[in-house]
Formats: sequence, C-alpha cells, structure tokens
Amino acid sequence: MYHVLIIDDDIALTQMLAEYLQQNGFTADIENSPVSAIAKLREQSVDVVLLDVMMPELDGFETLKQIRTFSVVPVIMLTAKGEDYDRILGLELGADDYLAKPFNHRELLARMKALTRRLDELSSFNQVQHLDFHGIKIEEASQRAMVGAHELDLTNTEFQLLMLLMRHVGHLLSKEKLSEDILGRRLSAFDRSLDMHVSNVRKKLSQQGIENVIKTMRGSGYIFKSEV
Repeated sequence: MYHVLIIDDDIALTQMLAEYLQQNGFTADIENSPVSAIAKLREQSVDVVLLDVMMPELDGFETLKQIRTFSVVPVIMLTAKGEDYDRILGLELGADDYLAKPFNHRELLARMKALTRRLDELSSFNQVQHLDFHGIKIEEASQRAMVGAHELDLTNTEFQLLMLLMRHVGHLLSKEKLSEDILGRRLSAFDRSLDMHVSNVRKKLSQQGIENVIKTMRGSGYIFKSEV
C-alpha cells in the first residue's frame, strides 16, 4: 500500500481527499502547514506528495524547492488557477505532474497510480542493469544516473524519461509513447509537461558538460542520439 502526503491548507478538502484515497488503496497523511510538511518529509519517507500551490504560510513553489534540496519523492502539484505559468513553473522546479483545481478525483487517482506503477516497475528488477552512453551511466535497479563520479539530481520522472530514451538509443520515441509510458496518460494538444521534463533533463546534463544528446524531432518526438 502506497503512502501519500497531502500538503494543503484547506482542511475540509484534505480530509475529504484523504478519505477518498484511503478507500482506493492508499494510506494518506495530511499536513495543513507546508513548514511542518517539510520537516515531516525530512524524518520519514512517503511514496507520493500532493502539493497545493496557493498557501499563505509558504506557497507550493517554495515548498517544492525546499523538498527538492533533499528528496526526489514524486510530487503532483495542485494548481488552483490552472494557468500555464503555474504549471510550467512547477515542472521546472521538479514537480512530476500537475492537476488544476477543481479536479476530478478519478483523474487524480489515475495520475497517482501512474506514478506508483513506475515505482513498482523499478522495484521489480532482480539484478543491476546498466546503460552507458556518451559518459552517462544509468543503473536501473538503484535508480541512479551518473556522469563520471557525479550523480545527476533527477526527479523520479526525469530519471524514467532519460532511462527510456537511453534504452532506445538511436530510435525515435514519439511524444505519444513517452507521455503514456512516463506520465501514464495520453498526450493532449496543449500539455507541455513532457517537453518541460525533457528540458529539465537537458539542463542537468548540460551542467555536467553533456550537450546535444537528446534530439527533438519537431512534431514527432525525441531521440537519444547514438553518436554526437
């Protein structure tokens, strides 16, 4: 059973949401204070975080920034405005997914299951498997990506994306396939989540001196190049 932490100052909403998730196979804790939530995450591990953006004490973006200094726990941001700026900023800061309020509880459940399904797939490896291209090494079982002696600070979603591209080195992966495999949903016309995750991976590789290994095929998808 997966453990969810809900971080939102709306007491009524969080209680209702926790009850719904508990009825659908999750255990759920609530923190109405983001400061308390950060302290809790430092002391104990959870499998998924649901993080509201609009909170008076500390907004969701700053909360996410602080969480990402010590944890790669999958985070779904709940954006009250539903504006592109909020969504893009959240993804740039390391969110794995987002959902605009008011949201359908079934859709939230589907997105959470997509995240936890990827965790199940990682834990199913019985032996260490490696990928090694262009100085980037992937160790699937331990979910580590290395450039030389430096471990890349990738979120769960970013790691899965890079691993999938490297598994299919030299081959085009469509945005549709990547969206379904990585985000657990069909690609929609105005959803920039996948593009933002690719951008984040490129940025983190660039910081380690690795450039131009992920090629964009405009309108089609992405290729992890066999030669650079």
